[in-house]
Amino acid sequence: MDRREIAALLAYIGRLDPRTIRTDQGEARDQLAQWHELLGDVPMATPHGWDARVAARQHIRVSPYQILPADVARPWESYRRDRLARHSDPTPSADPDDQAAWTAELVGTRRAVAAGTAQPAQARAITSGRDRIDPRLEARLRQIGSCIPPAARAALAPYRPARAAREVAVAQGLPDALSVKCEWCLAQPGEPCRRRRIGPDDGVRTTAPRATPHPGRVDLAAARQAQPSEQVQQPALA
Repeated sequence: MDRREIAALLAYIGRLDPRTIRTDQGEARDQLAQWHELLGDVPMATPHGWDARVAARQHIRVSPYQILPADVARPWESYRRDRLARHSDPTPSADPDDQAAWTAELVGTRRAVAAGTAQPAQARAITSGRDRIDPRLEARLRQIGSCIPPAARAALAPYRPARAAREVAVAQGLPDALSVKCEWCLAQPGEPCRRRRIGPDDGVRTTAPRATPHPGRVDLAAARQAQPSEQVQQPALA
């Protein structure tokens, strides 16, 4: 704010709280100089929600104490922090090989967001959630059926046999063995079963992941899968 805006703000505050009015010309000049020194970098208003008069009115409305420049500066700093916290740096349009121009554009964007002259650029979510996902991504997922294309999934199968076996079982309508804990090797849900490597002294030296789950884990998953249907088929008791 320049000196004229500070004078306008003080006049507005004086109408709401007469205690701030200075009738002596020297005191009024000193008050104007003090407020300008402390609030010179705070704008009177921005296009996106900030207004120094609103901050002053809020303080006068809820506080019994006479307003000070800090009571306007604190809400302004909170406003700046909130906007920067919601801002994700967009990719600059400058040549990335020109480090100075790239950095200058990033800094300029952040300053505009903090000053309230530009809206924060928020990163768009690419997964499903409360907000609607990008229609292009949604159409692509419907087309391929998964975030991993079939060709890439087939190429990865030799390197993750347990996951490949699980996908084949689910596609064939068989129970998902990895959805339950294995009672034999104690593998947690989602983890592949492990086989034990026994040393000459009959002690377990190490374990290694199995490409297929233990039979008991498959039976447990099948039993869990059959439970809901059996419960539905049971007749209601009179």
